Amino acid sequence: MLLKKINKKIDRLTKYKNFYSFQRRINSQTKSQHKRISEWAIIQNKTIEENEPVEVGGLRSGLLKKYQNLYQLEENIRILVHAPTAKQSPAGYSIFSNLVESLQYIGIPCKQLNFDEDLLNQLITFAPTVLITNDSESYLKQIDWSIIKKYKINHHLLVGLTASIEAYGNSPITERLKWAKNNDIDFYYSFRALEYIQNRKDYSPFYDAGYQILTVEFGANPLLYYPINEIKKDLPFVFLGSSNMEKQSRYIDWFDPLITDFTGFINGYGWNGMNASIPLDANKYIFARAQVGINLHLEEQLEHASEINERTYVLAACGVPQLVDNAKLLSQRFSSNAFFVASNPKEYTELFNFLIHNPSAGADRAKIALREVYEKHTTFHRAEDLVFQIKDLIRMKNG
Repeated sequence: MLLKKINKKIDRLTKYKNFYSFQRRINSQTKSQHKRISEWAIIQNKTIEENEPVEVGGLRSGLLKKYQNLYQLEENIRILVHAPTAKQSPAGYSIFSNLVESLQYIGIPCKQLNFDEDLLNQLITFAPTVLITNDSESYLKQIDWSIIKKYKINHHLLVGLTASIEAYGNSPITERLKWAKNNDIDFYYSFRALEYIQNRKDYSPFYDAGYQILTVEFGANPLLYYPINEIKKDLPFVFLGSSNMEKQSRYIDWFDPLITDFTGFINGYGWNGMNASIPLDANKYIFARAQVGINLHLEEQLEHASEINERTYVLAACGVPQLVDNAKLLSQRFSSNAFFVASNPKEYTELFNFLIHNPSAGADRAKIALREVYEKHTTFHRAEDLVFQIKDLIRMKNG
């Protein structure tokens, strides 16, 4: 046991040193212009009138018109979403806040319950019929579950947790399911694909325990993400994403030639000197300057057709030519000519250089990806599907 701990510590130290060295190789101009570009995007977002390309504006306006208050007559659905602030978890905040905003837009009463807010006050004043949170200690410890139990005695409230399996580093599922039964949990939900959940045996304990698993795949929020016209594409690449430990070795293998030879823009938690607090709705101005949007998935997303990261949808919605690795679910959600897809680091570098020297080829595919996102993969589509699933769940609960 002691040897295992020592080896694990050595491994973490080695990875840290490797990533530190990798960051030192990032083009100096990428680092030096980071603050200026970040501030520029924030100013643009506050002062510049929206200016979409005509063909995109029509596609987006049609979507906005279709979904605005579409489900406002659904009286039995009021959703309280327990989520961290942007400072506590940028990724978690992005996913949950986009879902909340989209549910609100389509007419579903929905509020976000931050970690430091008064739960009882929200239950009394907002009167939710659905509460969702994350099945992890950092989330669950923020809630007084005795309050939930007392509230459910006299009020209709369905409580849902994320369906997390042990294969992703979570605690034993039997213990968590026992806790769920003791605390009146009503259902589970997941951001992963339904077909993946239904076909992976690791999820069977949830079903065996009598729970339903609702699915809400990632998507692009059309209120925040769309192309901006008349901005010069002067950044060879843009990458917005965190750099936690599980991602770092892939960044080194796939990004090294790009970030060394080209000047671009990187921002996210864990990047040294490139971790600015940029509002989500300002990111589209940075994407508008990108010649290529670079993107990578986790190993598990390459091995299983489980999910496509949120960044894939966001880049597509902003009309950015996208270079991405071959996530297994990608071909099931997008057509083969929507992105430039690489199977290995060498191919990734070759395709990046091709895109830099052939911008029209990138623009053609970006238009295809953008249309496909707006037709099938916005957070409005995801919110609508969640409403359908909750309605089914309510019917089942009511017999």
